[in-house]
Amino acid sequence: MTMNADPAVLDRLADWQQRLRRQFPIIAGNPRPAYLDSAATAQKPAAVLDAVNEFLTGDNANVGRGSYPWATSTTARVDRARDRVRKALGDDDSDSSVEFVSGTSAGLRAVAQDWLAELLADGDEIIVPFGDHQSNLRPWLDLRVALARRGVRIAVKAMPVDAASGDYDHRALPSLLNARTKFVAATHVHHVFGADMNVHRIREAVGPDVPICLDAAQSVGHGPVSVADLDVDFVVFSGHKMMALPGIGAVWARNRRGPRFTRQGWAGTPNTAGIVSMTAAFDWLDAAGLADVRAWNSALSARLTDGLSAFDGVQVLGCQDSLSLDSTVQHRESIVTFRHRRVRSDDLGFVLADEGIMVRADSHCQAGRDSRDHAVRVSVHVYNTPAEIDRLLAVVGRCERMQS
Repeated sequence: MTMNADPAVLDRLADWQQRLRRQFPIIAGNPRPAYLDSAATAQKPAAVLDAVNEFLTGDNANVGRGSYPWATSTTARVDRARDRVRKALGDDDSDSSVEFVSGTSAGLRAVAQDWLAELLADGDEIIVPFGDHQSNLRPWLDLRVALARRGVRIAVKAMPVDAASGDYDHRALPSLLNARTKFVAATHVHHVFGADMNVHRIREAVGPDVPICLDAAQSVGHGPVSVADLDVDFVVFSGHKMMALPGIGAVWARNRRGPRFTRQGWAGTPNTAGIVSMTAAFDWLDAAGLADVRAWNSALSARLTDGLSAFDGVQVLGCQDSLSLDSTVQHRESIVTFRHRRVRSDDLGFVLADEGIMVRADSHCQAGRDSRDHAVRVSVHVYNTPAEIDRLLAVVGRCERMQS
């Protein structure tokens, strides 16, 4: 996927953005701090908070546990929420299903334990990312251990990555494929590099029959997502990153390649308030316009990368060809991660925090990384402004001058 980040977007959408920004109580009530950590958790608009309050004070009950009006109303809310997820993903397939989970980590683990474990036989192989979020690696490695205890030995191969761009190397992928390749896991938008990982190329490489599971934690709620275009079999995401409450997520399953996805064991009481918040968040994002949300976030990210690239002491991680506002290969979505060559990332995080700028400064739960790989991650959403980006650049500029 290629996408230019037009700097004129920030002028064209300025009034639109200000109207949306005022709808976030935590932002409106704290105008000076710059919250730039939305990849960890997004802030919530009033419409989401109001929907949850209306449910909890109106007809809150358990799901599928009673025949009285509040219980049937709550059950109907959850059923409608499944349809709302399908709509948000552009899915009208009657065979698909939606299961609610506590978040992306739990969802990926459910795919591993409740679905893939039954699909694999001794000698089968799977391909998974070794440089993405830990949540999209640990479930597959843990599955290998669990299957080995049962006498089923599988091979877990690393998704190839292009060293220059950080993107998946779709050209090298076919060399890993054979008749025993049964499953591929991938990430839609990288949680450190902010890159769209071009999953459509993965489908082209593996062919029409291999199931693909997609970690969409950093794409759902940040822009349009179409399962028809992606042609994947699972889309897993978290509510708290898309302006819903924490503790809720979803697994969308196509149910065309392999057995139907169903959760094993007794499900218990779902997070109904979280489910209500997810429906409200999707409604709010649709009303805002997801295409404009993506355009705004990408333009802010381009403004930041353009500013950071002017500092000799700063290294922006990820594809170096996507650093400028006029780049023709702009893949960055809403995440920019960088290091200062002479200032420790955790120290820079504290300096920024003292200036009221909230970012994340660590290894970002990236598989295969530790404290030696710390970096500063800036992640924006529609409530962020160009002025906040410029404030951050000014602080980095002062650090640059002090270290020169």
